[in-house]
Amino acid sequence: MKRACDAAPARHVLRAMCLGIPGEILTVRTDGPVRFADVRFAGIVREVCLECLPDAVPGEFVLVHVGFAISRIDREEAERAYRALDVMGHTAELTADRADRERSGAPADAGGKPP
Repeated sequence: MKRACDAAPARHVLRAMCLGIPGEILTVRTDGPVRFADVRFAGIVREVCLECLPDAVPGEFVLVHVGFAISRIDREEAERAYRALDVMGHTAELTADRADRERSGAPADAGGKPP
């Protein structure tokens, strides 16, 4: 009879984790029954769904994951989180399309500071 300790050692797999990116809500609008916001991430503005935070308002800071605002955070936490993500190299996707536009000669979004 095999015992659990006789089993082959477990393989440890390193998996990438998707992180929430902090941003500031600039404007809120409704498209049918769904609320959206323009959210600024270090000078880049993206459309974000507010269905997980239906009472979010302009001026608030949120964590955004795959296009959805998933939680509120304060300004200081947003700044700390953005700096940490930037140091780890996890903010490049925010500016990837900006770099593509600049290479093609199209106008880029206005620059700015972290949220």
